[in-house]
Amino acid sequence: MVTTRLDEIDRKILAELQADGRMTNVELAKRVGISAPPCLRRVRTLEDSGYITGYHAEVNSRELGFEVQVFAMVGLDSQAETELRAFEDRCREWPLVRECHMLNGEVDFILKCVAPDLSSFQQFLTSELLTTPNVASVKTSLVIRGAKDEPGVPFDVLEERMTRMA
Repeated sequence: MVTTRLDEIDRKILAELQADGRMTNVELAKRVGISAPPCLRRVRTLEDSGYITGYHAEVNSRELGFEVQVFAMVGLDSQAETELRAFEDRCREWPLVRECHMLNGEVDFILKCVAPDLSSFQQFLTSELLTTPNVASVKTSLVIRGAKDEPGVPFDVLEERMTRMA
């Protein structure tokens, strides 16, 4: 839960870690202009406050043999909260589903899926997703190529906004 108010140094720390989560605390402190001990305390506070939720390596899915990426738009029969939660819980169990987002509008959920090949995705689609209780419809779109895949948030936009508000 976010409870701490961020200052300029905190925002710089988050921006630097978002760009390179592997840097040492000493390097991070140098980049944001403070000494190492208070920098480490700030990082721990950002973690404890929920601003930093984890550290991950970006892996090349194609190099690892996951040639297929698909977006699946899922419509449910019922949007009762228990049904929505049940579907979200089920999505967490499927390894091929890498992201699951509830939407408003015509589609209830969008899923980002990866698979080694088209037949593996088709097997998941027909034996798992389409047979899930409460699933009324599924429309899929195969990704041909990606133009941008940037995690996190645009800190430069945040800094511009903070400058305007000051």
